[in-house]
Amino acid sequence: MRVIVLGAGAGGGLPQWNCGCERCTAARADLSLQRTQTSLAVSVDDRNWFLINAAPDLRQQLNATPRLHPPSGQLRGSPVAGVILTNAEVDAVTGLLAMREGQPFAIYAHPQVLAILQSNSIFNVLDAAKVPRIPLALEQAFEPRLPDGSPSGLEVTAFAVPGKGAWYLEGVNHPTWTEGEGDCIGLRIASKADGHAFFVIAGSASVPDDLKRRIAGAELVFFDGTLWRDDEMIRAGMGAKTGRRMGHISMGGPDGTIAELANLGIRRKVFVHINNSNPVWLAGSPERDQVMAAGWEILADGREIVL
Repeated sequence: MRVIVLGAGAGGGLPQWNCGCERCTAARADLSLQRTQTSLAVSVDDRNWFLINAAPDLRQQLNATPRLHPPSGQLRGSPVAGVILTNAEVDAVTGLLAMREGQPFAIYAHPQVLAILQSNSIFNVLDAAKVPRIPLALEQAFEPRLPDGSPSGLEVTAFAVPGKGAWYLEGVNHPTWTEGEGDCIGLRIASKADGHAFFVIAGSASVPDDLKRRIAGAELVFFDGTLWRDDEMIRAGMGAKTGRRMGHISMGGPDGTIAELANLGIRRKVFVHINNSNPVWLAGSPERDQVMAAGWEILADGREIVL
């Protein structure tokens, strides 16, 4: 099973278009520091690929990834068989609009998220006859299908994680009339052929005991790395909300992700959805040194992992 990190940045990426902070300034001067917004791609046969979230940068990510280019010799086509959404935030769903060219693929998401897409008519540019929207049931493993109906060889299980609904719905009626379980999910993705599996938890407000038990001993975990400290954006003058207010646990501190996942026997841990305010972007920073010393990785766009 192959996993490609198409992007690891949070909303706005690195650099963010209107930000002159130290990290964004450094990234404008050094292209190797630049990151697009978080999406992953996974395949068990290196021919058919499923995306995990569709970042606003998706067109750029697809063009930068040869494995996701149209098949040689075809006028139209794509190895992308489906998109699995973990939430309805702007930085997880906007890339769907770049896939409006009549190419068949499926969208998989919790009914809460599908209701949000349904409530916004702009997503109707994706022809439902070619791009079906398939609801995910929590805690029920399923095998996504290829566009021709054949099995993909993947097994996907969605599960609830602590979090919040999409920011842009704050203060307005949720399309399902209730915000809660399903607005933010994690995924376990496995190869049916050999059992190799990994977890994607791109957004989480905490690490409760049931989540620890679920991911203990995992081969690979991608985890929410939005902020280093809870009041990071407030201290930097970049926002008025804490991380927990936004539904994101911090990396550092005694109750942060690094500490919470320290003794779970996870073989490989990768931070994704890292905000431009986070000091870990800068190599040599004390925060980056702590991340590396704890065995966590921060990967460049396009990095591939084979399980």
